[in-house]
Amino acid sequence: MNWNTLNTIGQLDEIKKESLETPVVIFKHSTRCSISATALDRFERAWAKSNPDSTVKPYLLDLISHRDISGSIAEVFEVEHESPQIILVKNGSSVYNESHYGISLDDVLEKI
Repeated sequence: MNWNTLNTIGQLDEIKKESLETPVVIFKHSTRCSISATALDRFERAWAKSNPDSTVKPYLLDLISHRDISGSIAEVFEVEHESPQIILVKNGSSVYNESHYGISLDDVLEKI
């Protein structure tokens, strides 16, 4: 899986613009949390099986290193902060978000 690294707050404006053409998924990952590691692994394995590269653009946020960006995501996309968390952005807005073991690529793809 080819993650795009989310490491600046300015990228949130870019993501909003990108989502006008292609849906964007943001995975907020805590590198210190085993639940987050498991959810990320499950998501990546599902991605490898279905290969939705042309359907959705994925971004990965290391929220331990970038807590400020995590907070901005909550504000910009009007979602409650959770970790781990997946957020689907279409047409500049969050249309779906889920956390912990509820994170599912199939659910994301259904919302596209």
